[in-house]
Amino acid sequence: MKITITGGGTVGCALAERLSSEGHDIIVVDVNPAVLSSLPDTLDVMTVEGNSASLEVLKSAGVADADLMIATANADEINILSCIAAKKLGCPHTIARVRNPEYTQQLMFLKEELGLSLSVNPELAAAQEIYRLIQFPSFLKRDSFNKGRVELVEFALSAGSVLVGKKLSEVSAVIGPRALICAVERGEEVFIPKGSFELAADDKITVTAARKELAALIKRLELVKQKIHSVLIIGGSRIAEYLTEELLRSGVNVKIIDRDLGRCEFLSQKFPNALIIHGDAARRGFLESEGIAATDAVITLTGLDEENLIISKYATYVGVPKVITKMKRTEFSHLFENRDIGSLVCPKELTVNEITRYVRAMANSGPGSLRALHRIVDGKAEALEFTAQPAEYIGVPISQLHIKPEMLIACIWRRNSLIIPKGDDLIQVGDILIVVTSADRTVSELQDIFEKNPLI
Repeated sequence: MKITITGGGTVGCALAERLSSEGHDIIVVDVNPAVLSSLPDTLDVMTVEGNSASLEVLKSAGVADADLMIATANADEINILSCIAAKKLGCPHTIARVRNPEYTQQLMFLKEELGLSLSVNPELAAAQEIYRLIQFPSFLKRDSFNKGRVELVEFALSAGSVLVGKKLSEVSAVIGPRALICAVERGEEVFIPKGSFELAADDKITVTAARKELAALIKRLELVKQKIHSVLIIGGSRIAEYLTEELLRSGVNVKIIDRDLGRCEFLSQKFPNALIIHGDAARRGFLESEGIAATDAVITLTGLDEENLIISKYATYVGVPKVITKMKRTEFSHLFENRDIGSLVCPKELTVNEITRYVRAMANSGPGSLRALHRIVDGKAEALEFTAQPAEYIGVPISQLHIKPEMLIACIWRRNSLIIPKGDDLIQVGDILIVVTSADRTVSELQDIFEKNPLI
């Protein structure tokens, strides 16, 4: 497909890299020539300098002939205006990154009038992910499928875990028949494991299960079950704003620390039931005086990755049960694995994943096309959701289907029940399938997981 991306910042660059690697023709537009020249030389993309809200610039970027335009400039208004202009020029699909909380509700009503195919809000997506982690603090990461009915959760195996030393063929007695280990990260390697794979201490494992089974899974694995009653948020960002709203609604006590007095005054007026503190959280003595060691969870949301990492590491050091760290850039995140910074959340990655899902579904709109996509295991694997449609694989035992290497049907959702597939299970029309694969395998429709002829 021909795709125009307006805005060459971190999100635009990440999208250009991801979509270019999947074979799409990419043109990046930005008003700043330095931004365009800083795009990695390895990217096979074209660039156009100019204001993306200008009709002439969009025309020169070939938007009229593009299949999709993605607006990721820093200003929401520019993104919305660019999408309106692109639609007028004849571009059939437009996506806008919109971050201002005041626009969120309006876009729900005006999406069709503005010609938007999709709007994405990185800060809102990050807040939602953090809130989901707060609900089950034992997990490092949570992703949901099938309207929240199916979950993929990640956690690390301690040396004393009941799973250590067990082969995958033996773990169903421990995790239960309605859960499946579908990915394992061990050091730098990621495995889509088979039954003979043996688990070890410090492995990070990803398990798929029905949402209603998560509490039972935690109990079986003897994971930490402490409920979060109090949260300390470092940085009064937009993410903090969205998150505080959710936390207060669920009865959690919230304290926010920010060094900007004006921002503190705004937050105190908007959230009278939260405690807003003006101060510098980078000072150890200040955090001690605010009782960091007595809080149930610390979430670092400042604009500096380095500051977030340091404060998160200190929070773990003083014994905070749950720590969540926001990072703008994840290129070096592997350096901080197992470094006591808790769960990592990256708004950029959430945005790129959501747009990539839309692009893949748009490129393959036939039967069995992609419904949802999540990058898991630090982006080294993908979990994909499909609906089974009439095809050669329908009604055939899974053991007789020729599934490609490094691909796994993790679960099947059928008529309000979760099936962990075995060899004699059949795929039926209308089934929701969750497929896990390595990130270097581009899968856009269910048929892609099978060899050319799915039947052996």
